[in-house]
Amino acid sequence: MKKIVFSTGAGVSAESGITTFRDAGGLWEQYPVMQVASAQGFAADPELVHRFYNMRRHDLMAAKPNEAHLLIADLQKDFDVSVITQNVDDLHERAGSRDVLHLHGELMKLRSITHPDYTETLTPGNLESSPATRGRNGDPMRPHIVFFGEAVPNIEPAMRLAAEADVFVVIGTSLNVYPAAGLMECVRPGTPIYYIDPCPARTPPLPDLHVMPMKATEGMRLLAAQLRSEA
Repeated sequence: MKKIVFSTGAGVSAESGITTFRDAGGLWEQYPVMQVASAQGFAADPELVHRFYNMRRHDLMAAKPNEAHLLIADLQKDFDVSVITQNVDDLHERAGSRDVLHLHGELMKLRSITHPDYTETLTPGNLESSPATRGRNGDPMRPHIVFFGEAVPNIEPAMRLAAEADVFVVIGTSLNVYPAAGLMECVRPGTPIYYIDPCPARTPPLPDLHVMPMKATEGMRLLAAQLRSEA
């Protein structure tokens, strides 16, 4: 079965109403990023960081997967589909995608400060945390988010997935955030790469790269039909 690997960014979730940092009026303008999304910011004011992610979880509960999420999940009927996402929301999973690798953490999880491999999943009825929050094992907990200044633990699995792809699809990303932006360069020579974004960034000179300058939902309608017609 042909393996399709998707690499998704904020532009996929934006069509579900998830505010992004980089859009005009987005989170960059409301909160200084280093205060709420960096290791230094968390160390300086953990209360603020916990409140920020509590708000983001409540916003997430009001969002639903959009057509792009659903079309990616639907391709599982005919292909071996894996998703690498920079997004911390759970919209790919809620759309039905079964194999989702989160590069930058997961909003609906907390992680132990003292034992980083230990995580707990929050529920819609239990969305909030604070510096006083303790896990079931008694550990102090923090948002399960990869802050600026921290390593990206899942980048090596993501690179392996990119190298296994028969088709590699990049959707809704500015290609400015590394190491995620370099994943298309891990793809095997000769593998078709599709880049869907309404304002596509400058891309490396890859001979099999096809740029589709459109929103995620529109691009996925066209690409899903094409992939099935070629199968």
